[in-house]
Amino acid sequence: MTIRVMLVDDQALLRTGFRMVLDAQPDMEVVAEAGNGVEALEVLRTTSVDVVLMDVRMPKLDGVEATRRICADTDPPKVLILTTFDLDEYAFSGLKAGASGFMLKDVPPGELLSAIRAVHSGDAVVAPSTTRRLLDRFAPMLPSSGKQQEHKELERLTEREREVMVLVAQGLSNGEIASRLVLSEATVKTHVGRILTKLGLRDRVQVVVLAYETGLVRAGGHG
Repeated sequence: MTIRVMLVDDQALLRTGFRMVLDAQPDMEVVAEAGNGVEALEVLRTTSVDVVLMDVRMPKLDGVEATRRICADTDPPKVLILTTFDLDEYAFSGLKAGASGFMLKDVPPGELLSAIRAVHSGDAVVAPSTTRRLLDRFAPMLPSSGKQQEHKELERLTEREREVMVLVAQGLSNGEIASRLVLSEATVKTHVGRILTKLGLRDRVQVVVLAYETGLVRAGGHG
């Protein structure tokens, strides 16, 4: 199955470079481009897209707000934020807005391709260690409102699911969680799926953000 990708960046040269890399892949096709968030939303009305590569700093409508609006739709494409800085408040805001992960713009092509495939499959956090560092830095800025309600949501989880959620929030992969808890990887995947369903979350990145918001995991990455 071909992954349909949309490139959103105000630098045409950068889009051209990404397009050359992606179109050379047998399982990817760049089906659309946009130079800002407004254009991106217009294009998405008429074009089917699986993964959006989204720049954050753009004129007219930035990538964070564009991501928020895209993710508010029913059955939206996955959004992968592209940022120039490792610890960037825009990247953090993008995760909060519903992005499935973020990558640095100067990432090696192989890593970018792996990230697109991972986001498309919904299976993995992109660069979990970076996501965790980002959250550690910005966790103090998380809104405290609604915490009680979110704690109530966590009560739906079994003790084992809470254990798995903490380890997901610490950036561990399914394989690492399986080793830590002496479970099969398939069992861990099932637990992660149940956590997403019970809490109404889209992917593992949202699990990480919720774990920080509710205090299940504190800055520093420990439950």
